[in-house]
Amino acid sequence: MDGKSERRPWSRDEHILAFNLYCKIPFGAIHMRNPRVIELATLIGRSVGSVSYKLANFARLDPALRARGIRGLEHGAKGEIETWDEFYSDPESLAYESERLLAERTGEALELIAEISELELPREGLERESLVRLRVNQSFFRKAVLAAYDSKCCITGIAVTELLVASHIAPWAIDKKNRVNPSNGLCLNALHDRAFDRGFMTVSPEGVVIFASTLLNNQSQCENGLSWLLSFHGQEIRMPSRFLPDQSLLTTHAEQLQRN
Repeated sequence: MDGKSERRPWSRDEHILAFNLYCKIPFGAIHMRNPRVIELATLIGRSVGSVSYKLANFARLDPALRARGIRGLEHGAKGEIETWDEFYSDPESLAYESERLLAERTGEALELIAEISELELPREGLERESLVRLRVNQSFFRKAVLAAYDSKCCITGIAVTELLVASHIAPWAIDKKNRVNPSNGLCLNALHDRAFDRGFMTVSPEGVVIFASTLLNNQSQCENGLSWLLSFHGQEIRMPSRFLPDQSLLTTHAEQLQRN
């Protein structure tokens, strides 16, 4: 890697690609030995150290990391702020663009990067394009949420990826603006996800697990499986390393549980 390439300013596309990786790997994995950091450095023609610093520097913009005293480099680049703000003003658009740019740079199909089976897609046309965009953004959201929680259920600690769900706090169909926002997500195992989605469980703005009274009042009649599910009532969730769950969205979800 020559010095000239390191002196050139980071482009908008490079910032977006760096942010894409920042969202997809645990914060503790942002270092120069990580193969994915090395891969991105090669992809954009930067040194591994430069990419590692760029990824770490997004931390200065992340409230979850600032709350833990992790501030990144205080004198970061304007492009980091612009990318961060652009994502939060329109998460769907930037998430999709980041995946599209990654596909272009790697030469891989966008469907492959998002792990979409061809069997699930129409052959061609607007219907296919629309479905690909939807699935790409769903894939980005899942990867970002699981990375934030170190691929562990925030209630039980289950760490089997195949059993984990990136649960939306505000449902996908209702809150379009926050569909791809990782702060609208919780990493849950499949059973607690189902309870959360169906309104049998919520998480308070303080991060406490709360089950509906309809279940709690019949706890003595519960079979073993349901007793296990309810045993986490009143427990605090494990908070993510970044992208803290949005308290206003949790408040709305909790209010809906009370109405039910």
